[in-house]
Amino acid sequence: MLESLEIAMFYILLMSIILCTLSYFIWLGGVKKELIGQLATYLVIVAIIASSIAIILRMVISGNPPLTNGYEFLLTFVWGILVVYLYAEYRYKIRALGAFVMPIAFLLLMFIIMTMGPEERVAQTIPPALKSQWLTFHVVTAIFSYGAFALSFGLGIMYLMKLSNEGTHKMSNSRGIVSRFPALDKLDELEYKVIAFAFPLLTLCIITGAIWANYAWGTYWSWDPKETWSLITWIIYAAYLHARLMYGWKGKRAAWLAIFGFAAVLFTFFGVNYFLSGLHSYAS
Repeated sequence: MLESLEIAMFYILLMSIILCTLSYFIWLGGVKKELIGQLATYLVIVAIIASSIAIILRMVISGNPPLTNGYEFLLTFVWGILVVYLYAEYRYKIRALGAFVMPIAFLLLMFIIMTMGPEERVAQTIPPALKSQWLTFHVVTAIFSYGAFALSFGLGIMYLMKLSNEGTHKMSNSRGIVSRFPALDKLDELEYKVIAFAFPLLTLCIITGAIWANYAWGTYWSWDPKETWSLITWIIYAAYLHARLMYGWKGKRAAWLAIFGFAAVLFTFFGVNYFLSGLHSYAS
């Protein structure tokens, strides 16, 4: 019964993401009725509720936090993106960002559907090596930092689109789309704020992961591929903040670095967990 309800919540989540993504695109494409934009926001709320219920049900079914396999982490990753995005939309009144962030959540869910069979989504008993509160702290900080970095990626794309449009003015449709974007300086500042929020969480993610690794395997750092790429990702965002604060990097260069950083985030998860062997590999 609970398993069936969890599956139903997953597909409600999927449909909500699909519909809200389409709604954001329609609204961004020039439909003047604010009802479309409001509908998109309400669908994000529905998606958060559905994913929250799915995560809670998974915890009830398995008896432990939903952190034991790739399906569970992707589900919580999507939840983190949705929560951070909804806060940003309400806090900064930047609904256009939804058209660039929701597709990320959609692609993550499609990855689950296309690559994970029912047997890979079944709730599992947590292995002895994972029975530590440090793992919970490690994954929670990863979820919120990754979710925030997804927002910085969307903001970087928006900045480059608006910059290109203001420089060329080639397409009237493009001008219509970017007319719903905030000013360039606001996009740049918000991108910085999001990364400044996420970077300490990523730092905590690495620190708690090292403590957990020592608990589970007797060493704080073993240069496992996941650890290595987490460090590379940390260095990229550290370089972003250092260049901005010390050398005044803003605008186009900062936007590209935010995009590059999120590419590293995605490889840290997908490249390591599914294509490289190691202690963190979900495919092994």
